[in-house]
Amino acid sequence: MGDGHDPLLPGQAKASGEDGESWLLSYLDVLTLLITLFVLLLTLTDPAAETASSSPAPLPGVAGPARATGTQPDLTGLLPRLDGVSVSRSDAGLNLRIQDHLLFASGQADLTAPGTDVLHRLLPLLEHTRGTISVEGHTDDVPIHTRRFPSNWELSSARASAVLRYLQDQGIAADRLRAIGYADTRPLRPNDSRRDRAANRRVELVVHERRAGP
Repeated sequence: MGDGHDPLLPGQAKASGEDGESWLLSYLDVLTLLITLFVLLLTLTDPAAETASSSPAPLPGVAGPARATGTQPDLTGLLPRLDGVSVSRSDAGLNLRIQDHLLFASGQADLTAPGTDVLHRLLPLLEHTRGTISVEGHTDDVPIHTRRFPSNWELSSARASAVLRYLQDQGIAADRLRAIGYADTRPLRPNDSRRDRAANRRVELVVHERRAGP
């Protein structure tokens, strides 16, 4: 005899509970997708988030914006404004070019008083550099033949040595310095005019900069 209700088949109540949980899980999945979509849209439209994502991350051990390794600091701001003195960069490093009349009298290799003043004003720049400083003397192609200077080789070498000795006396380490005389073998311009010959007579300070380590 029954009690008026249909008998439950085995496992029927369990199936009804699983159907309810399945509906709840589906609702939670949809809600999670909506929240994810909302966060994504907020990130794409937030200027602060966009700025943060576009800024490069700093390199390890480097504060602030990322910097390229091995680059040299810009020291040209330390160069005083001097007529007849120019600064440039090359594969070797920093190059200071000084016209000879600023340092020496014609055909001489003794620094003049104005010449020592010019070099003194270049000292702050040289002191802020690293590496070897090559002091290079250059002449034009007009021959010289005196007791002291039998040729332009001796003149250019003596001028380079005079500048080197002054720099050493002012505190530049001797192991950073070397003097080279090129005579007229490396002209800047053809030696076919008075103006071009004057440009070729010069002393160059070439700073062979040491590259910064990683």
